[in-house]
Amino acid sequence: MDTKDLTILFTATGVPVLAAVFIMIKRLHRRVKRKKLVGKAFGEEWVKIIKANVPLYNRLPDSLKEELHGLIHIFLAEKSFKGCGGLGITDEIRVTIAAQASMLLLNRKTSYFRKLRTILVYPHTYVARTVSSNGVIEIEGRSVRLGESWQNGPVVLAWDSVTGGTRNIADGRNVVLHEFSHQLDQEDGAADGAPILEHRSSYVTWARVLGEEYEALRKKGRRKTVISKYGATNPAEFFAVATESFFEKPKQMKKRHPELYDELKDYYKLDPLEWL
Repeated sequence: MDTKDLTILFTATGVPVLAAVFIMIKRLHRRVKRKKLVGKAFGEEWVKIIKANVPLYNRLPDSLKEELHGLIHIFLAEKSFKGCGGLGITDEIRVTIAAQASMLLLNRKTSYFRKLRTILVYPHTYVARTVSSNGVIEIEGRSVRLGESWQNGPVVLAWDSVTGGTRNIADGRNVVLHEFSHQLDQEDGAADGAPILEHRSSYVTWARVLGEEYEALRKKGRRKTVISKYGATNPAEFFAVATESFFEKPKQMKKRHPELYDELKDYYKLDPLEWL
Protein backbone atom coordinates (compact mmCIF):
# COMPACT_ATOMS: atom_id res chain seq x y z
CA MET A 1 0.00 0.00 0.00
CA ASP A 2 1.61 3.31 -1.07
CA THR A 3 1.01 6.89 0.12
CA LYS A 4 -1.83 7.41 -2.37
CA ASP A 5 -3.58 4.27 -1.05
CA LEU A 6 -3.26 5.52 2.54
CA THR A 7 -4.68 8.93 1.57
CA ILE A 8 -7.70 7.24 -0.01
CA LEU A 9 -8.11 5.05 3.07
CA PHE A 10 -8.08 8.01 5.45
CA THR A 11 -10.48 10.01 3.29
CA ALA A 12 -12.95 7.18 2.80
CA THR A 13 -13.03 5.75 6.32
CA GLY A 14 -11.63 8.34 8.67
CA VAL A 15 -9.44 5.68 10.22
CA PRO A 16 -6.91 7.28 12.62
CA VAL A 17 -3.40 7.44 11.23
CA LEU A 18 -1.83 5.10 13.78
CA ALA A 19 -4.53 2.49 13.27
CA ALA A 20 -4.11 2.71 9.48
CA VAL A 21 -0.35 2.31 9.76
CA PHE A 22 -0.83 -0.69 12.01
CA ILE A 23 -3.17 -2.28 9.46
CA MET A 24 -0.67 -1.57 6.68
CA ILE A 25 2.19 -3.17 8.63
CA LYS A 26 0.06 -6.18 9.53
CA ARG A 27 -0.90 -6.75 5.88
CA LEU A 28 2.71 -6.36 4.76
CA HIS A 29 3.85 -8.84 7.39
CA ARG A 30 1.20 -11.32 6.25
CA ARG A 31 2.27 -11.00 2.61
CA VAL A 32 5.93 -11.57 3.52
CA LYS A 33 5.02 -14.57 5.66
CA ARG A 34 2.87 -16.09 2.92
CA LYS A 35 5.65 -15.61 0.38
CA LYS A 36 8.02 -17.54 2.63
CA LEU A 37 5.46 -20.29 3.15
CA VAL A 38 4.94 -20.66 -0.62
CA GLY A 39 8.68 -21.19 -1.08
CA LYS A 40 8.97 -23.64 1.81
CA ALA A 41 9.99 -27.22 0.96
CA PHE A 42 7.10 -29.66 0.98
CA GLY A 43 7.80 -32.79 3.01
CA GLU A 44 7.73 -36.20 1.35
CA GLU A 45 5.55 -37.57 4.16
CA TRP A 46 2.88 -35.02 3.32
CA VAL A 47 3.10 -35.93 -0.36
CA LYS A 48 2.52 -39.58 0.57
CA ILE A 49 -0.54 -38.65 2.61
CA ILE A 50 -2.06 -36.64 -0.24
CA LYS A 51 -1.31 -39.28 -2.88
CA ALA A 52 -2.99 -41.94 -0.73
CA ASN A 53 -5.97 -39.92 0.49
CA VAL A 54 -6.65 -37.47 -2.34
CA PRO A 55 -6.62 -39.26 -5.72
CA LEU A 56 -7.60 -36.03 -7.46
CA TYR A 57 -4.12 -34.74 -6.60
CA ASN A 58 -2.56 -37.44 -8.77
CA ARG A 59 -4.33 -36.00 -11.82
CA LEU A 60 -2.87 -32.53 -11.41
CA PRO A 61 -0.02 -31.35 -13.67
CA ASP A 62 3.27 -30.76 -11.84
CA SER A 63 2.87 -26.98 -11.98
CA LEU A 64 -0.44 -27.12 -10.11
CA LYS A 65 0.92 -29.64 -7.61
CA GLU A 66 3.71 -27.20 -6.77
CA GLU A 67 1.25 -24.33 -6.40
CA LEU A 68 -0.99 -26.51 -4.24
CA HIS A 69 1.92 -27.29 -1.90
CA GLY A 70 2.36 -23.57 -1.22
CA LEU A 71 -1.37 -23.09 -0.63
CA ILE A 72 -1.38 -25.99 1.82
CA HIS A 73 1.49 -24.42 3.79
CA ILE A 74 -0.45 -21.15 4.06
CA PHE A 75 -3.69 -22.94 4.98
CA LEU A 76 -2.07 -24.94 7.77
CA ALA A 77 -0.26 -21.87 9.11
CA GLU A 78 -3.38 -19.71 9.26
CA LYS A 79 -6.14 -22.15 10.21
CA SER A 80 -6.45 -24.19 13.39
CA PHE A 81 -7.87 -27.70 13.68
CA LYS A 82 -9.76 -29.00 16.69
CA GLY A 83 -10.81 -32.59 17.27
CA CYS A 84 -14.33 -33.28 18.55
CA GLY A 85 -15.96 -36.42 19.92
CA GLY A 86 -12.64 -37.77 21.16
CA LEU A 87 -10.81 -37.42 17.83
CA GLY A 88 -7.13 -36.52 18.01
CA ILE A 89 -5.89 -34.25 15.23
CA THR A 90 -3.01 -35.73 13.22
CA ASP A 91 -0.96 -34.57 10.25
CA GLU A 92 -2.98 -36.96 8.08
CA ILE A 93 -6.21 -35.18 9.01
CA ARG A 94 -4.77 -31.68 8.63
CA VAL A 95 -3.00 -32.30 5.32
CA THR A 96 -5.85 -34.31 3.75
CA ILE A 97 -8.38 -31.57 4.47
CA ALA A 98 -6.03 -28.71 3.60
CA ALA A 99 -5.12 -30.27 0.25
CA GLN A 100 -8.73 -30.55 -0.89
CA ALA A 101 -9.78 -27.12 0.39
CA SER A 102 -6.76 -25.51 -1.27
CA MET A 103 -7.66 -27.00 -4.66
CA LEU A 104 -10.48 -24.45 -4.78
CA LEU A 105 -7.88 -21.66 -4.63
CA LEU A 106 -5.57 -22.83 -7.42
CA ASN A 107 -4.72 -20.61 -10.37
CA ARG A 108 -6.48 -17.45 -9.18
CA LYS A 109 -6.36 -14.50 -6.82
CA THR A 110 -7.57 -15.54 -3.40
CA SER A 111 -8.12 -14.25 0.12
CA TYR A 112 -7.33 -17.73 1.52
CA PHE A 113 -10.77 -18.23 3.11
CA ARG A 114 -10.21 -14.99 5.03
CA LYS A 115 -13.24 -15.36 7.33
CA LEU A 116 -12.32 -18.87 8.41
CA ARG A 117 -10.17 -19.54 11.47
CA THR A 118 -11.11 -22.99 12.74
CA ILE A 119 -11.95 -26.42 11.34
CA LEU A 120 -13.74 -28.77 13.73
CA VAL A 121 -13.40 -32.48 12.94
CA TYR A 122 -15.53 -35.30 14.31
CA PRO A 123 -14.54 -38.96 13.89
CA HIS A 124 -17.92 -39.92 12.40
CA THR A 125 -21.15 -38.32 11.22
CA TYR A 126 -22.47 -36.23 14.08
CA VAL A 127 -25.80 -34.99 15.36
CA ALA A 128 -26.44 -31.24 15.38
CA ARG A 129 -29.27 -29.24 16.88
CA THR A 130 -31.47 -27.46 14.34
CA VAL A 131 -34.14 -24.80 14.74
CA SER A 132 -36.71 -24.18 12.03
CA SER A 133 -39.81 -22.01 11.86
CA ASN A 134 -43.19 -22.77 10.32
CA GLY A 135 -44.03 -19.06 10.30
CA VAL A 136 -45.52 -19.01 13.78
CA ILE A 137 -43.78 -21.53 16.01
CA GLU A 138 -40.08 -22.34 16.15
CA ILE A 139 -39.48 -26.09 16.05
CA GLU A 140 -36.30 -27.52 17.51
CA GLY A 141 -34.91 -30.78 16.17
CA ARG A 142 -31.75 -32.78 15.61
CA SER A 143 -30.16 -33.82 12.33
CA VAL A 144 -27.27 -36.05 11.29
CA ARG A 145 -24.50 -34.12 9.55
CA LEU A 146 -21.51 -34.98 7.34
CA GLY A 147 -20.26 -31.42 7.55
CA GLU A 148 -21.33 -27.80 7.68
CA SER A 149 -19.97 -24.34 6.98
CA TRP A 150 -20.75 -21.37 9.20
CA GLN A 151 -20.58 -17.82 7.91
CA ASN A 152 -17.98 -15.99 10.03
CA GLY A 153 -17.53 -19.26 11.91
CA PRO A 154 -15.95 -22.68 11.62
CA VAL A 155 -16.16 -25.42 9.06
CA VAL A 156 -17.26 -28.69 10.67
CA LEU A 157 -16.39 -32.05 9.08
CA ALA A 158 -16.85 -35.76 9.82
CA TRP A 159 -13.52 -37.50 9.20
CA ASP A 160 -15.09 -40.72 7.89
CA SER A 161 -17.05 -38.67 5.35
CA VAL A 162 -13.89 -36.81 4.35
CA THR A 163 -11.98 -40.01 3.60
CA GLY A 164 -14.96 -41.77 2.02
CA GLY A 165 -15.76 -38.87 -0.28
CA THR A 166 -12.27 -38.11 -1.47
CA ARG A 167 -11.18 -41.69 -2.17
CA ASN A 168 -14.12 -42.34 -4.47
CA ILE A 169 -13.14 -39.83 -7.10
CA ALA A 170 -15.96 -40.59 -9.54
CA ASP A 171 -19.05 -40.31 -7.34
CA GLY A 172 -19.32 -36.52 -7.39
CA ARG A 173 -19.44 -36.43 -3.60
CA ASN A 174 -16.73 -34.64 -1.64
CA VAL A 175 -17.65 -33.04 1.67
CA VAL A 176 -14.50 -30.89 1.84
CA LEU A 177 -15.03 -29.36 -1.60
CA HIS A 178 -18.69 -28.90 -0.68
CA GLU A 179 -18.20 -27.10 2.63
CA PHE A 180 -15.30 -24.95 1.48
CA SER A 181 -17.19 -23.85 -1.62
CA HIS A 182 -19.76 -22.55 0.89
CA GLN A 183 -16.94 -20.52 2.43
CA LEU A 184 -16.24 -18.98 -0.96
CA ASP A 185 -19.94 -18.30 -1.47
CA GLN A 186 -20.17 -16.58 1.92
CA GLU A 187 -17.22 -14.23 1.45
CA ASP A 188 -19.49 -11.44 0.21
CA GLY A 189 -21.67 -11.76 3.30
CA ALA A 190 -24.48 -13.83 1.77
CA ALA A 191 -24.93 -17.57 1.25
CA ASP A 192 -26.80 -17.29 -2.05
CA GLY A 193 -24.89 -19.37 -4.58
CA ALA A 194 -23.10 -16.33 -6.02
CA PRO A 195 -19.49 -16.01 -4.83
CA ILE A 196 -17.37 -12.95 -5.55
CA LEU A 197 -16.72 -12.96 -9.30
CA GLU A 198 -13.74 -11.39 -11.03
CA HIS A 199 -15.81 -8.99 -13.14
CA ARG A 200 -19.06 -7.29 -12.22
CA SER A 201 -20.46 -8.02 -15.68
CA SER A 202 -20.06 -11.75 -15.02
CA TYR A 203 -22.95 -11.81 -12.54
CA VAL A 204 -25.58 -11.55 -15.28
CA THR A 205 -24.49 -14.73 -17.05
CA TRP A 206 -23.78 -16.47 -13.73
CA ALA A 207 -27.30 -15.76 -12.48
CA ARG A 208 -28.91 -16.91 -15.72
CA VAL A 209 -26.94 -20.15 -16.12
CA LEU A 210 -26.96 -21.27 -12.50
CA GLY A 211 -30.55 -20.13 -12.05
CA GLU A 212 -31.75 -22.17 -15.02
CA GLU A 213 -29.75 -25.22 -13.95
CA TYR A 214 -31.04 -24.94 -10.39
CA GLU A 215 -34.64 -24.80 -11.53
CA ALA A 216 -34.07 -27.74 -13.90
CA LEU A 217 -32.65 -29.81 -11.04
CA ARG A 218 -35.66 -29.00 -8.87
CA LYS A 219 -37.97 -30.35 -11.60
CA LYS A 220 -36.08 -33.60 -12.22
CA GLY A 221 -37.63 -35.41 -9.28
CA ARG A 222 -36.20 -38.91 -8.97
CA ARG A 223 -34.47 -38.98 -12.32
CA LYS A 224 -30.74 -39.69 -12.28
CA THR A 225 -28.57 -36.58 -12.51
CA VAL A 226 -24.88 -35.68 -12.75
CA ILE A 227 -25.41 -33.12 -9.99
CA SER A 228 -26.59 -34.34 -6.58
CA LYS A 229 -30.30 -33.72 -5.98
CA TYR A 230 -29.32 -32.12 -2.68
CA GLY A 231 -28.47 -29.11 -4.85
CA ALA A 232 -32.21 -28.52 -5.31
CA THR A 233 -32.41 -27.45 -1.63
CA ASN A 234 -31.45 -23.84 -2.37
CA PRO A 235 -29.04 -21.87 -4.62
CA ALA A 236 -26.21 -22.05 -2.06
CA GLU A 237 -26.37 -25.84 -1.96
CA PHE A 238 -26.63 -25.94 -5.74
CA PHE A 239 -23.31 -24.09 -6.11
CA ALA A 240 -21.70 -26.45 -3.59
CA VAL A 241 -22.82 -29.70 -5.26
CA ALA A 242 -22.06 -28.28 -8.70
CA THR A 243 -18.52 -27.65 -7.47
CA GLU A 244 -18.25 -31.28 -6.34
CA SER A 245 -19.33 -32.53 -9.78
CA PHE A 246 -17.10 -30.03 -11.59
CA PHE A 247 -13.98 -31.47 -9.95
CA GLU A 248 -14.99 -35.13 -9.73
CA LYS A 249 -17.23 -35.64 -12.81
CA PRO A 250 -15.99 -33.08 -15.33
CA LYS A 251 -16.59 -35.23 -18.39
CA GLN A 252 -20.23 -35.90 -17.54
CA MET A 253 -20.88 -32.31 -16.49
CA LYS A 254 -19.31 -30.87 -19.64
CA LYS A 255 -21.45 -33.18 -21.77
CA ARG A 256 -24.79 -32.65 -20.01
CA HIS A 257 -24.36 -29.14 -18.58
CA PRO A 258 -21.87 -27.36 -20.87
CA GLU A 259 -22.84 -23.80 -19.89
CA LEU A 260 -22.65 -24.61 -16.19
CA TYR A 261 -19.29 -26.28 -16.68
CA ASP A 262 -17.95 -23.24 -18.50
CA GLU A 263 -19.17 -20.87 -15.76
CA LEU A 264 -17.39 -22.91 -13.10
CA LYS A 265 -14.29 -23.21 -15.28
CA ASP A 266 -14.18 -19.44 -15.62
CA TYR A 267 -14.68 -18.95 -11.87
CA TYR A 268 -12.15 -21.52 -10.67
CA LYS A 269 -9.66 -20.79 -13.50
CA LEU A 270 -9.23 -24.54 -13.92
CA ASP A 271 -10.34 -27.18 -16.41
CA PRO A 272 -10.47 -30.62 -14.71
CA LEU A 273 -11.15 -32.19 -18.12
CA GLU A 274 -7.51 -31.52 -18.97
CA TRP A 275 -6.41 -33.68 -16.04
CA LEU A 276 -8.15 -36.86 -17.20
